[in-house]
Amino acid sequence: MTGSAREFVVEADGGSRGNPGPAGYGAVVLDAATGETLVEAAEYLGVVTNNVAEYRGLLAGLRAAAELDPDATVHVRMDSKLVVEQMSGRWKIKHPDMKPLATEAARVFPPGRVTYEWIPRADNKHADRLANEAMDAGARGEQWSPSTSTAELDAATDRAASAGRTAGSRGSGDRPAAAPAGAGEAADVAAAGGDALSPGEPLPRTTTRTGAGSAASGGGEAAVSDGGAIAGERVGRAARTGAGSAAPGAAEAPAAADVRAAKVVASPGWGPPDMGAPATFVLLRHGETPLTPQKRFSGSGGSDPSLSPVGREQAERVAESLARRGTIEAIVASPLARTRETAGIVAARLNLAVTVEEGLRETDFGAWEGLTFGEVRDRHPADLDAWLASPDAEPTGGGESFAATATRIAATRDKLVAAYAGRTVLLVSHVTPIKTFLRLALGAPPESLFRMELSAASLSAVAYYADGGASVRLFNETSHLR
Repeated sequence: MTGSAREFVVEADGGSRGNPGPAGYGAVVLDAATGETLVEAAEYLGVVTNNVAEYRGLLAGLRAAAELDPDATVHVRMDSKLVVEQMSGRWKIKHPDMKPLATEAARVFPPGRVTYEWIPRADNKHADRLANEAMDAGARGEQWSPSTSTAELDAATDRAASAGRTAGSRGSGDRPAAAPAGAGEAADVAAAGGDALSPGEPLPRTTTRTGAGSAASGGGEAAVSDGGAIAGERVGRAARTGAGSAAPGAAEAPAAADVRAAKVVASPGWGPPDMGAPATFVLLRHGETPLTPQKRFSGSGGSDPSLSPVGREQAERVAESLARRGTIEAIVASPLARTRETAGIVAARLNLAVTVEEGLRETDFGAWEGLTFGEVRDRHPADLDAWLASPDAEPTGGGESFAATATRIAATRDKLVAAYAGRTVLLVSHVTPIKTFLRLALGAPPESLFRMELSAASLSAVAYYADGGASVRLFNETSHLR
């Protein structure tokens, strides 16, 4: 994932209680790397058809994703056969109400940046809940408000109890049921005015990713992403619930998002059992110092350099990127000057405080501090060979071995996982500690430290679960620097 563009997942849905009838849509934008909910969007539409509501949800989700990052790639997940097939270019679009919406949705991102995946209705409950909240608000003569939404929590709770539930229901309790999107292929084809499969009218600016159960196999529907605000819609960031302060079951929402992210990032989508939301460490290497481009050893026993002008600019850029994501809840930094300065720039942008953690400091490289690798090879060849061969070897002059660093990082990890259970925290640290976090999470051997490239101001991420398991979600992400 080195240097890769940001990736979002968009889940969208629409419903109509009568078809046509009182209708609304819901859309959610997720961070593909962490599963965090970045934006929720919903709107009451008045009296329209179910398919028009679905397209409006798609468009809102795509626009919201574009507002977060117009250079991102987007993976759309929907349970509408009609929208997926038409946006994939396999079905023609003849209905006068849907053709302009589809064209507009295709123009939100450049060609090739949006992929589609069909998901079962039961897996699209977050967007479904948002659509129902919008319809409920419309029935009361109100607009949907993100501040009162419980869609994320309701969807997670509903999934946990879905064994006895009807997957196709659009309502809950005494609410009138909305006409289910994609209630059957015949209904979708009829709504499309008899549009058939290819040869169709391919839409520009979109691509289709197929897999098990995909629309291409005839067994499912491709998902369409929607983001951003159209006129009159309400878009808001989902409220994050802190550990220990939530109502029972509140931790299930980010946990469900975490499972969704695993399905996107890993193929197949293996994930741990639901043990509540993980502690997610977003690992940020500090920005450049004057020593960085010279590739000199710069640990905790040297001159403790500050950021260079380039390093400060890098910190500003990563701060803007993290602000767009909106998922960081706390910041912890190494005590060294370059990490505290990087953390301070990010903290000012996110309006958060910085906690200093001694365990995040860089390895002490002893007499090698300030030297290049070649200079160490010339001056201390035997010590360098031993250091490269064994994690227990110390740099010349009584520096810290990689084994000692690993012991320190493991203890720091355990301390921070306990302190930030269920939360997403930014750890601002150095090359060796961050590589060690990743190595330990992967169960990789010590020599793997020499096989990772970690750029200045790069982002990596690891999620830690209640059973002690860990999942690496991101490595050496630098797209925010371009």
